[in-house]
Amino acid sequence: MKISGNIITLNEERNIAACIESMQTVCDDIVVVDSGSTDKTVEIATELGATVIHQPYLGDGIQKNVALTHTQHRWVLSLDADERLTPEMTQAIQQLDLTTSTVEGYSFRRQNRIGSRWIKHCGWYPDRCIRLYDTDKTRFSDVKQHASVQAKTTQDINADIIHFSFNHIGELFAKPGRNFSGRAAKIMYAKGKKANAFSPFIHGLNAFIRKYIFQRGFLGGVDGMTIAISSAINSYLKYAKLLEYQRDPSVTKQDDFNNIW
Repeated sequence: MKISGNIITLNEERNIAACIESMQTVCDDIVVVDSGSTDKTVEIATELGATVIHQPYLGDGIQKNVALTHTQHRWVLSLDADERLTPEMTQAIQQLDLTTSTVEGYSFRRQNRIGSRWIKHCGWYPDRCIRLYDTDKTRFSDVKQHASVQAKTTQDINADIIHFSFNHIGELFAKPGRNFSGRAAKIMYAKGKKANAFSPFIHGLNAFIRKYIFQRGFLGGVDGMTIAISSAINSYLKYAKLLEYQRDPSVTKQDDFNNIW
């Protein structure tokens, strides 16, 4: 059975060619949903034969589901622009009999990397995620952050995709275009969630302990420690910002809660 590809993009000229070329090893058509790139992302994707759909960003899962009205086939492979299929994953997908498959989705192992370094601790591996799914039965959840495919029946594929998460350690703390703690604080505030004076410290400490101790970040040397610290800082800032919204109306008025994304 043929497979369609789905990628969402915003200023991904550095990544988009390698991502599309990776997907072309198993996909018969590829849909790129672009949310207003000002670089050469659209030009490169078009040159490589992808269908480009222009859609202002709606949030993670909602944006990925936009492609489903444009893909040509029932089974869809969804990758982020900074993800790649390994040759082993390509071979594993090619060997699947999707015509007779009874599952709704297939989960892949994901190698998350900082630079060229594969991070195997801190919960970063195997980091399974469903990336190949039957659109007659399931799709991404319609949420704005941390969306996943809502498949009830899945099968694990024991092969990897590669995720170039961060170019270097510095991006763990300030990756361009990503303000996860600020977005999360806005979402929590809009939902009416509350924080107290102890919340930032407690959640920050819990995040560090989870990453460094329970997810064995201590086995990852400097990278493991840095990831645990960045997780703690992001969690601390999320609740500190939420607390600020509660306490300081002047700050709340500065932010547009109708335009979180």
